[in-house]
Amino acid sequence: MMELLDPRVDFVFKRIFASDNNKDVLLAFLNRIFAEAGEPALDEVVLLNPYTDKDDPLDKQSIFDIWAKTVDGRMIDIEMQLFNKYDIEKRTLYYWSKRYSGQLQESGKYRDLKKCVTINILNYSLLPGEQYHSVFHLREDHCGIALTQDIEIHFLELPNLKLSSPPEQEGLVNWLLFLKGIDQSHWEVLSMNEPVMKKAMDTLQFLSQDSEARRIYEARQKYLHDEASLRDAAENGWERGLQKGMQEGLKEGLKEGLKEGLHEGQLKAKLEIAKKLLAMGLNQAEIREATGLSDEEIESSNP
Repeated sequence: MMELLDPRVDFVFKRIFASDNNKDVLLAFLNRIFAEAGEPALDEVVLLNPYTDKDDPLDKQSIFDIWAKTVDGRMIDIEMQLFNKYDIEKRTLYYWSKRYSGQLQESGKYRDLKKCVTINILNYSLLPGEQYHSVFHLREDHCGIALTQDIEIHFLELPNLKLSSPPEQEGLVNWLLFLKGIDQSHWEVLSMNEPVMKKAMDTLQFLSQDSEARRIYEARQKYLHDEASLRDAAENGWERGLQKGMQEGLKEGLKEGLKEGLHEGQLKAKLEIAKKLLAMGLNQAEIREATGLSDEEIESSNP
């Protein structure tokens, strides 16, 4: 059996869900996400940055997120994360705010700002708990009333989906099993549950057989692995450096503390001697020469 490309690699994910010919695939996927969040289905979605052959898998400027817009103006941003880039919560808010505020460039009126939805599909676990689909809004802590409906953030954590075989009904789980790379022997059941998914499967099989697509895929996969390795090395190196710095700092601190302790002990002993010499009638010059103390220190020894 042919080895399939991994649909979780962002290049492949965008090719499946954000090609002009596959807008119905994206629409079906989005509607399953929104259905689980209790929201009405979309009738149509417009791709704002469709996949093109110009997307360079090694170019940091290439955008492999999917930007879409509904007919009523709502903005949707979908991002597939194969590896943990850390600080995803803050990155999500940052990019959400850019999409939201970016609308003002068109009209300049706050009242015209439309809802922005961010969907993060993660190949790692992030949030406490074991649910695979979490949805966040901006609500008041005590009574739960919404301040605004304009912010909506989804996290889909693939490792938290524990099923190893398809369910017996339609729903988002089928799409997530496909993304996780469920065995092809289950594809028939998945496509029966979600008929539009057959097009996603056909696209993945076509890409897997295409030599140029596989070349781009392998380059992108290597880039993502290298980037993750460098990030982990930097993170671990920083932690090791911090630990080493703390250990060395502790040693230096102990050394300095011991020095200060010895100095303080010696000073105390000298002051006691100075006190006795003063009592014996020696003048300050003689005591200064005998002990090495300053006139001020000698005076302080005999308050």
